[in-house]
Amino acid sequence: MANLAVDLKEKSTSKSKINVTLSKSFKIWISALTIAFLIGGYFIVERFFTGLAATNLSSITPWGAWIAFYIFFVGLSAGSFLLSTLIYVFGMEEYERVGKAALFTAIVCMIVALTFVLMDLGRPERMLNAIIYWNVTSPLAWEVHFYLVYIGLLTVELYIAMREDLVRAAKTNSLKGFVAKLITFKNATINAATKKRDHMWMKILGTVGIPLAILGVHGGTGTIFAVVKARPAWHTALFPIIFVVSAMVSGTALLLAMYIIKKKVQKQPIDQGMVVSLAKLMVGFLIIDLGLQFYEYLIGWYGLETEHLDTLATMMASEKAWSFWIVQMLMGAVIPITIVFWKKTSQNVNALLAAAVLIVIGIIGVRFNIVVPPLVVPVFHELPWGNYAPTIKEWMVSVGVVAMGLLIYSFGELLLPIEETSDEVSHNGK
Repeated sequence: MANLAVDLKEKSTSKSKINVTLSKSFKIWISALTIAFLIGGYFIVERFFTGLAATNLSSITPWGAWIAFYIFFVGLSAGSFLLSTLIYVFGMEEYERVGKAALFTAIVCMIVALTFVLMDLGRPERMLNAIIYWNVTSPLAWEVHFYLVYIGLLTVELYIAMREDLVRAAKTNSLKGFVAKLITFKNATINAATKKRDHMWMKILGTVGIPLAILGVHGGTGTIFAVVKARPAWHTALFPIIFVVSAMVSGTALLLAMYIIKKKVQKQPIDQGMVVSLAKLMVGFLIIDLGLQFYEYLIGWYGLETEHLDTLATMMASEKAWSFWIVQMLMGAVIPITIVFWKKTSQNVNALLAAAVLIVIGIIGVRFNIVVPPLVVPVFHELPWGNYAPTIKEWMVSVGVVAMGLLIYSFGELLLPIEETSDEVSHNGK
């Protein structure tokens, strides 16, 4: 994370020369990410030359780890954005410290999510076909267009959220000032009228973005699964709603974890009140998510449809059941809920950090359990069962893509005023 550049000192000896000294921790962080990206990049290049032969995917199980990571990162994006709307639309200023980080995280997560989709395409050169040959009856084609509009909206909203800081930074001779001069207008100013205008546009864009994120982005991603009638475990009306709620869980957990880790690395004070409040919000979303999942499983079990029962058995009572019971339920639900509600840990920042990290890991388990078990079960009994597990190459590609996203985020925070200031936390939008 770019905020590991906590000790970043930008020194200028003249107006035309900018000297930048990066902290040791930031250099180590960037070096580690670069190595991971280069190693993963080798397997990414190999994947484009050899195709999907590098995977364990088959005609029986055509989706695997990359699609699981795709819906995981789309969920992180939608959840982060919806959390930002609590601040900029509904005026919940207690969370304002993570407002811009939430918007930037949403953008980066969408980039990572779409890169995973690109990895999974059998013919990557056809990635624009859904736009060029728009089939208006296809949920997938609509989803691609929603993604484009969503990323555009996020970018504009983030720019407006940073505008005041950019104008201030443009007057300095720092690295961020240099970038700010490139992306701000020369006559840009800050006054009461511009603050009111920015606040108005933030509210408008956030309001427009709420149905876009819920119905178009993550609800839409859930719809892509839910319309597959051949897979009973996906084919329910509740499925897209679960996608949205779990997005709120993972997005809140990610931002909470990032905030605490950044402050600890920077050795800056942590807003304990906001952390405790965010943790309760996170667990509240999690409990709603668990309730929806419970009814999904219950209705599927009562339906007595063979394929649905086989899917539940694969997920909960097969050799793959550790992913459900240990990762999804124990790590992703039981332990975090206990931490947040147990009196001895409910105010402990380190314990709440652990709860947030466990929830993020648990949601990864949720995504794998959504994708893999329904595809392992054959559509017809005459067909063989699938047997999918990611290959080393699939994992290495995933490492490369995630490292790419972390590098983008790190350099973004280094070059842009993503970090909150005490002044804006108390006065933004006023």
